[in-house]
Amino acid sequence: MNAAGWLQLAIYLIVLLLLVRPLGHYMAGVFSGTAGVTRWFGSIERAMYRLCRVDAGASMTWQQYALCMLAFNAMGAFALYALQRLQAALPWNPQQMSAVTADSAFNTAVSFITNTNWQGYGGESTMSYLTQMLGLGVQNFLSAATGIAVLVALIRGFALKQAQHVGNFWVDLTRTTLYVLLPLSLLLAVVLAGQGVVQSFKPYQTAALVNPITVDEPVTDAAGNPVKDEKGNPQTRSVQVDTQTIPLGPAASQIAIKQLGTNGGGFFNVNSAHPFENPTPLSNFLEVLAILLIPAALCYTFGHMVGDPRQGRAVLAAMLVLFIPLLGLAAWAEGRSNPAYPAAVAQTVSAQQSGGNMEGKETRFGVADSALWAAATTAASNGSVNSMHDSFTPIGGLIPMWLIQLGEVIFGGVGSGLYGMLVFAIIAVFIAGLMVGRTPEYLGKKLEAYEMKMASLIILIPPFFSLVGTAVAVSAAAGRAGTANPGAHGFSEILYAFSSASNNNGSAFAGLSANTPFYNTLLGIVMWTSRYWVIVPVLAIAGSLAAKKHVPAGAGTLPTHTPLFVVLLAATVLIVGALAFFPALALGPIVEELQFVGH
Repeated sequence: MNAAGWLQLAIYLIVLLLLVRPLGHYMAGVFSGTAGVTRWFGSIERAMYRLCRVDAGASMTWQQYALCMLAFNAMGAFALYALQRLQAALPWNPQQMSAVTADSAFNTAVSFITNTNWQGYGGESTMSYLTQMLGLGVQNFLSAATGIAVLVALIRGFALKQAQHVGNFWVDLTRTTLYVLLPLSLLLAVVLAGQGVVQSFKPYQTAALVNPITVDEPVTDAAGNPVKDEKGNPQTRSVQVDTQTIPLGPAASQIAIKQLGTNGGGFFNVNSAHPFENPTPLSNFLEVLAILLIPAALCYTFGHMVGDPRQGRAVLAAMLVLFIPLLGLAAWAEGRSNPAYPAAVAQTVSAQQSGGNMEGKETRFGVADSALWAAATTAASNGSVNSMHDSFTPIGGLIPMWLIQLGEVIFGGVGSGLYGMLVFAIIAVFIAGLMVGRTPEYLGKKLEAYEMKMASLIILIPPFFSLVGTAVAVSAAAGRAGTANPGAHGFSEILYAFSSASNNNGSAFAGLSANTPFYNTLLGIVMWTSRYWVIVPVLAIAGSLAAKKHVPAGAGTLPTHTPLFVVLLAATVLIVGALAFFPALALGPIVEELQFVGH
């Protein structure tokens, strides 16, 4: 990769960090009720509470907060499932899309309410405009708002003193949606539409090809079964293709919230590699910036709400300490020439591609922007792609996979990434306390057995479902049938899928045929359990901390805003990720890299 590519990465990080403080300060005001916008649009907020009969002044215990959150998300899953199953009979379906199959509808409903946005289907060939907007688009907002609401409850747990409540779920959900996600999405959607991202309710259009092509299509009988010749091979016939169907739809509005809410669900099948989702270098920069924008700014929000901005800066620094080297390694790996090429071929390919691995990448983005997107989307629990991870080099594919497996806490999903990192901070403080023989304290709250039990659940549940799901898939014939490649790479495809599902990321290696009853059902169960078996313990920690009194810092208190703590926190994340996943990675991308360099 050349100097211009490295400069692009540097500019991206600089712009991101410049936006952290203003947005973080604004969100702190929103959740504290002091931002000016809550006064300007307070009448709309109050009208929504009256319509839904919500007492905005009532505070909830953590158990009440969790029950409201679970019930709300369960109703969202049911509504989205029903919408998919009934879409053939509903309006705004100009292409007459049929009902989604039961297993795919279940998988998609769970995927979008959990903020995973794993997609086993092609959006432009499966979902009507109504399903895209009312179903997937709405859940993009609500699943993101749920994650931020849970984070705000945890922050209150640190900030409150001897309280029996952690806030009001309905208020946190409403304010996140109304004051944060909607304005940012509206602004980004308008800009993206100006860049050429489609936003239309027209039916798909048909265009004549300038150069008609001839393709072979399978011959089928009246029942749709393939016809075979005397040797048992499928018969084909040559067909001339002289037209192309151009898909349209209200994409810009959904693309904006899919990035800002770290959702990642694409309107079209190839996601942000599609020119109608991501047409220009500027749209690419804005979309990948939107992926990390809110997760990074929430670090400042955290520091502001607990009364010590240094704490937020320390957490953000730990994220950057992990993210920047991994981003650089991914860019370096994709910038290498393939050693499997003979010398003469490698020289020709290098001249044509300006060096690097361009397989599976859009030429309008190149290696730098593709590596940046792959690292950002997997660090942030976003899941959208502008290139195919299945075509990355072994190390290039290892980086996004391991970023997912580290727990989606290096930025992570909106809300969920930061509350995951705060759980790692609790573990780091506890370990430090054991080393010096003192009761561990974090932000003035003593950390005791209950908090550590809940924290242990949070960090162990996603790896458990990742590895168990992978083991089931590689052991079952239905699981192995979905892989496009044999050996280590096929194993990587399955491991990546279950790592993505259990950590609610949603990106895929692109080589796994996952739209089958086996994968739709198993991945759906993994997504559901991993999301809520983590959220409930987080809220339990919030309630426990809120009930405790504040303990003044003493001579034995570990400072949690210093470079030493930043290193300790980053090391804790790395060690847990390595212990959980290194043996599995050794069977996939690591052994594949050894084969790669052995040519």
